[in-house]
Parts: sequence; C-alpha cells; structure tokens
Amino acid sequence: MTRTAPRPAALAAQAAAAVVVLLLVLVIVRLPWAGDLGMHAATVQRLRHDLVDPGNPLVDADTPSPYYSPWMLVLGCVARVSGLSVFVVLRLGALAGLALLLSGVWRYARTLSGYRAAPALAVLSLLFLWGTVLFNWSGFYGLNSLALTVSYPSVFALGLAFHFWAWLGRAVRGADDGDAGLGVWLGLGALWAVILLCHQFSGVVATLGALATVVAARPGRVVWLRLGGGLALGLAVLLLWPYYDFFALFGAGGDLESVHRSLYDDLFGRYWLVLLGVVALGVRWWRDRWDPLVLFFVLGVAVVAAGGLSGHWSWGRALPAALIPAQIAVAVEVGEAGRRGARVGWAYVLGVALAVGAWTQVGTVGYVVERGDLPEAVAEKYRRPWEGYHWMTPWVKYGDVVMARAGRPARQIPAYGAYTVAPGYPDFFLSDEGRRGAAVRRYFAEGTPGRERGEILREYGVRWVVDTGGAAGRGVGLREVARGPRGQVLYAVVR
Repeated sequence: MTRTAPRPAALAAQAAAAVVVLLLVLVIVRLPWAGDLGMHAATVQRLRHDLVDPGNPLVDADTPSPYYSPWMLVLGCVARVSGLSVFVVLRLGALAGLALLLSGVWRYARTLSGYRAAPALAVLSLLFLWGTVLFNWSGFYGLNSLALTVSYPSVFALGLAFHFWAWLGRAVRGADDGDAGLGVWLGLGALWAVILLCHQFSGVVATLGALATVVAARPGRVVWLRLGGGLALGLAVLLLWPYYDFFALFGAGGDLESVHRSLYDDLFGRYWLVLLGVVALGVRWWRDRWDPLVLFFVLGVAVVAAGGLSGHWSWGRALPAALIPAQIAVAVEVGEAGRRGARVGWAYVLGVALAVGAWTQVGTVGYVVERGDLPEAVAEKYRRPWEGYHWMTPWVKYGDVVMARAGRPARQIPAYGAYTVAPGYPDFFLSDEGRRGAAVRRYFAEGTPGRERGEILREYGVRWVVDTGGAAGRGVGLREVARGPRGQVLYAVVR
C-alpha cells in the first residue's frame, strides 16, 4: 500500500529541489566555459552553415562525426533560422535539456512510488548523493558536473532516458490489458535509437535500465514480440542515420580508452555516499527479488567491473547505470519503508547524506555569485571556469584555420567558427589525426627551423597562429595582431 507523506516533509523536499533548480537556471545564464563546451558549440556552428554536409566540426576536413546527433541538428536549425549566436542557442538547449531531465526524473519516480516527496527527493539524491571528492564528467550529473555540462547532449539524452524508462514501464505493465499496442513499442524503439545517437554512453545506460525494466516485469510472449518490433525499428534508425556510421563506433579504441582511464580512480572518494542507496537496494531486493532498480544496479556494476578488469576503460561511462538506481532507491525508500520509525530513520540519514554532498559541491554557487562575494569556506571550493577566445573574433573569421597547441586552445577555438590544424579531441573518423597532431607538435617545438614551420602552415592552409609569444612568436612570416588573456598572442600568417 502506498503511503502519503506528511505535507510539511513533502513541501520541504520540493522547496529544496526548487532552490537547486533555480541555481542551475542561473548557471545556464552565465554558461561557464569548461570541458567539451567548445566541441558542442563548434558542432552547432557547422550545422548552422551547412545542414546537409557540415564536415568535421574541428578541422577543415570532410569527415562524418558522432557529434552530429538529432539534438545537435535541432539546435543547428534553431541557430540557422533565428540568427542567434551559438552560445545563446546552447543556453536555450540547456534549458530544454534541464527541463527534460527534471520532468523525466519526476515521471520515473512516480512509476516506482506514490510517495508525494519521491520525485523531489530523487532529484536531490541524483545531484548530491555522490562522494566527498569532486568529480566532473559529461554524463555524470552531480550538481557541479551538471552545472558545467548542462548544455551538452548528454544531459538531453539522460532526460530522454528517464522518460524512456517511465514509458517502457507503463507499456510493459499495460501490455496484458491491451493498453500498449504495437505503435507504442515502435515509438519506444525510435526513442531508444535517438538516445543512442544523441549520446552513445547515455544510450548504454538507457539500454541497461530498459533491460532491467523488462526483465523485472517478467512479461509474456506478446510483449517480447512487440519489443522485438520496437528493437528492429530502433536498429533501422541507427543504420539509416545519415551523419555518421553509428555501428562503426564499435571499432573505436586507442585514445578513447586512455582518455577514460581516470574514471576508475578513487571510486570510494567519489561515490561513497551512494552506499546509502546500495543499502536501500538491499532492502528492496529482500522484498522483491525481481525489483527493477536492483536489476538495473546489477547490470551497471557488471558492465563497469568488466571494463575495469579487461582494460576497456571507456566502459566506465556506464557508471551512472549503477548510480542512478541506488540514488533513486533511497529517495523512494523514505516513503516505502514499512513502519513509521523506519521511514523517519531513512529520512534523517538521507538528509545528513544530502547535506554532506551539498557541502562538497557548494562551490557551484560561484558560477552565479562573484568569488569575492562568497564566504571564504565556499570560495575555497569554487573552481574557476575557463576563459573563452572571444577576443580573437574581430580578426579570425568563420572557416579560418588556426595553428594552436593541443589542450584548451584546440578545444576552444573551433567554438567560434574557426578550425584548428589538429582536433582537440580523439576523432575516430579522421584518418590523418595522428599526422595532424605530429605537425602541431613539430611546429611548436623549440628547434624546428623557420622554413619547416612555413611548410606546415602552407600545407594546412593556416591563416592564424595562437601562442604565448614563444616559438611561434619568433617564427618567420608572422605578424602580431592581438593579445589575449594569460599572455596569449594572435599572429597573422603573412603570405
């Protein structure tokens, strides 16, 4: 029997969730520069100029890219039709992604419990029930990480995943009553494909959650047949998507794996608060051996563990498949535990855990409040976002090629419409990626002759060089044009 929460408790949880959501909205207004923002801005830039054949988003090459997803295509169309700047469009996309995520969590929590505070507690648990070592990564939705990645396709895809699980759960339960016809299952299949195309790693999480939902329901033959139809349509959508070969991504490796090695570092420090959710899962398993959250958690742990044991570090991106069910379970258990004393106990323990998690991530407030106005203890937890390259835009135009060092310059400059010689991220579809990277390293090396530098610039059609006044600044055929933050200098290539 579902219990109704005391109204004051439900209101308190909803008020706390509302405050956090308001903070995220204010963060979106600021849109702090960090991580992969440059890649996604560059993707919208290319689609804005050419929806049919946008080419590589980072370098001047005609290659496909997995970043050309359905969601990025929508944002590219918005930028093209509206004439708004890419960063304004990304803010609009962030608002849409955040709304989709919150509404998805609300719907999913409602499929698991009628407890009035469950959706709000689920939001708070997803944001704060992590660990005391701050960790930010695309597809990982702790408050600080979400603040920096809210405009990314991973947030949009995760929001779709929560709606997908809620819809799938109702379809499985309603199949025997005739409420879920073939059209519903075909829609679910198409939605599954869209999630995978928008963000492949979130698509894996969505798939594991869907598998747990179906297996937990122990459906009959009719459901399996209709599920097969939906799966066939989803595979067809993946196969026919014109912007990149989805199935070619299974052959990606090399740099992709090395980039993800750090996902397995300090797991206890990053996630120990989730152990409370693991206890809640144990309670749910004791009540029901086929509990969908328990099955979801087991599948997530199995994939992550297999990746760690086999050296497939990118499988660590499936960690949310272990975190989400644990975080949701403890939020639901506050209202589903048997006796009142048990429910009160869960509420107090969860409250303490959320407070610890919130204090760990309190530096997020710094993205909307000036550092000087923050209390000293909060300011110490604040991490300053990156500075952009807007200072170059009076000179560097769309489509110009810029010679820039690896790291932040190569990751950020394409956001403003220019290309770099080598991509700032591993690119499975770029056949000469290694050669381009070697050319950049050779250009900026101290002992490289001026003539060789000039040949590199001519080979890649470079019009501008960005450096800190070092090797490039002493190069032949360069003219200083502008200076930016941290001693950076923009040079024009003199033909």
